[in-house]
Amino acid sequence: MTKINKKFWLGLLVALAFYGIVKVLLTTGVLSDVNQSMLLLIGVNIMLAVSLNLITGITGQFSIGHAGFMSVGAYTSAILTLDYNVPFIPAILAGGLLAAVFGVLIGMPTLRLNGDYLAIATLGFGEIIRIIMLNTEYVGGASGLSGIPAKTTWTMLFFFTLISVVLINNFIRSTHGRACIAIRENEIAAEAMGINTTRYKIIAFTIGALFAGMAGGLSAHTFYVITPGSFNFLKSFEIIVMVVLGGLGSTAGSIVGAVFVTLLYTYLREFPEWRMIIYSIVLILMMIFRPSGLLGVSKFSLGKFGKKEAKANDAIKSSGTP
Repeated sequence: MTKINKKFWLGLLVALAFYGIVKVLLTTGVLSDVNQSMLLLIGVNIMLAVSLNLITGITGQFSIGHAGFMSVGAYTSAILTLDYNVPFIPAILAGGLLAAVFGVLIGMPTLRLNGDYLAIATLGFGEIIRIIMLNTEYVGGASGLSGIPAKTTWTMLFFFTLISVVLINNFIRSTHGRACIAIRENEIAAEAMGINTTRYKIIAFTIGALFAGMAGGLSAHTFYVITPGSFNFLKSFEIIVMVVLGGLGSTAGSIVGAVFVTLLYTYLREFPEWRMIIYSIVLILMMIFRPSGLLGVSKFSLGKFGKKEAKANDAIKSSGTP
């Protein structure tokens, strides 16, 4: 068994053990309703952060419209379960697939853009979706949809999250994922090597939108009600904060960032103005003292050791010179 396979199975066993422990705590009533809601929110945020990390951290495309894909999945799955009595899992998958279709439709014209232009285009997409929902009576307008059945359980959310992380991580480790990393590092060089950069950017965008849509559906069936205001640009920025805090390009870092931001959100929910200030302070401190994020340190540490080694060599040389 290779080293990677051992790590995969070990990680899977740890995840299943965590699931079992939480399940026992929930069954015995040790965890309160607040803690249960926090766990469900952590799972949703992990799916959002890991899927955005594929677009921004791995492929290098700065997108700030992720909340738009989340809202497409949330509204689609909620309408299917409320109005058409579609079973829960097919409704979640349908929401994710429709979000992926939007990812293709939006990605094809906009992913030829780069940097700030792409960010503005994706921000515009998210706002267009929100305004459409705001002015559509069928989905409740500004009041949103209410009475959504609470069908998201800990078991359901855990396995959706686990499958999302495993599939995205396997994509990153594949040749397609390495093509995305090549685009992030140097798009012109990647094109010169024969990589179809537009195709791979659309693939990354579509996969990210798919899982963001499913996360939106799970969220809608957790908190009973959804409104257009739940998916504004601040939500997109919150997802970006999770990815940046954990470390751009690191799947594990995105998970840690999602957990950290969710804990902040939960314990500071009675002080929303302080929450945004603390977000800002944490981001500023992170950019100053650890710009690669909490766990996105592999390259950073290698470079750091290299610098240390270079400094040590320089010191030896300088001490040896007369």
